[in-house]
Amino acid sequence: MKYIDEFNDPDLARRLLDEIRATATRPWALMEVCGGQTHSIIRHGIDQLLPEQVELIHGPGCPVCVTPLEIIDKALEIASRPGVIFCSFGDMLRVPGTDRDLFRVKGEGGDVRVVYSPLDALELARSNPDREVVFFAIGFETTAPANAMAVHQARRLGLANFSLLVSHVRVPPAIEAIMSAPACRVQGFLAAGHVCSVMGTAEYPELAERFGVPLVVTGFEPLDILEGIRRAVRQLESGEHRVENAYARAVREDGNPAAVRMIEEVFEVTDRSWRGIGRIPSSGWRLTDAFRAFDAEHRFDVTRIRTEEPAECRSGDVLQGLIKPTECSAFGTTCTPRTPLGATMVSSEGACAAYYLYRRMNAPTPQATRAAREEMNPVA
Repeated sequence: MKYIDEFNDPDLARRLLDEIRATATRPWALMEVCGGQTHSIIRHGIDQLLPEQVELIHGPGCPVCVTPLEIIDKALEIASRPGVIFCSFGDMLRVPGTDRDLFRVKGEGGDVRVVYSPLDALELARSNPDREVVFFAIGFETTAPANAMAVHQARRLGLANFSLLVSHVRVPPAIEAIMSAPACRVQGFLAAGHVCSVMGTAEYPELAERFGVPLVVTGFEPLDILEGIRRAVRQLESGEHRVENAYARAVREDGNPAAVRMIEEVFEVTDRSWRGIGRIPSSGWRLTDAFRAFDAEHRFDVTRIRTEEPAECRSGDVLQGLIKPTECSAFGTTCTPRTPLGATMVSSEGACAAYYLYRRMNAPTPQATRAAREEMNPVA
């Protein structure tokens, strides 16, 4: 399959690993920003094949995982109301709120529906004029254009029964927050290729310069990730810190101008809370005044929500790269995909879900790591 099989070639992977081994002379810690990259890394065992000097730290790039508990509880409150059709992507239905999730609301009689596009929710609003249809609009720069388009279309069609519960977040302010944290160990980033395919790379050079870190725009297949690591390590070893695009087949410097224009017409930048991390200035979007009538938080009175995070869950530390999932005492015991304490165990892009799915149930021993490297490259 073009553009997939070509980036899974084991011989090319060995060559890239050899180059990384030959280049890395000191310890380096790199953060992959996107949860999709995390799953690819764990699925293919890339972290176990790298030389000991190169450590991968999992970043906060999972849209479901970073949606704050307060917004989840507001979704539960709105979805419970009579006359409401609450629409969401499937992952969100099992994300625990303070005392239940959307599946529980559905079981209790709420009209909660899984959709595959915000335009599906828009169609529900057209076909159910006597019902309020709310779409749970979460995610990074990748999902914002389609959600903006849905609101734009709702206004054009005069649909007064459609609204968004908005929890959109932006990657660059999150990188700034991570690098500003006192405990930060990150020395370079694998930037999320799909985010840059929308927004371009213009926001990154200033971050690379200010924090002295290489930022390599990276795709999601094994060779994409190894090439991103190779370029980042090469920069670190030579004392450089600039933006490189290692995902040129999908990312242009100016991104997708039409998508950016749609975002800027419908949304404006705002401060936003990230689950497990806290409030990050200018890290999110909200509907502009011109589209405020489509804001579910304004349409429904959900201002008296009280939230409480489970004390046992350390998903916030996982999202900040402070610990690996296996370092949480609840991982794989009281917290599993069937009994999740946090969103990182539920989401298809969550780091805890990746470790559980690919059976990384314990922190790898040096012997296991060495065996994986020898299996991949027996002559090394």
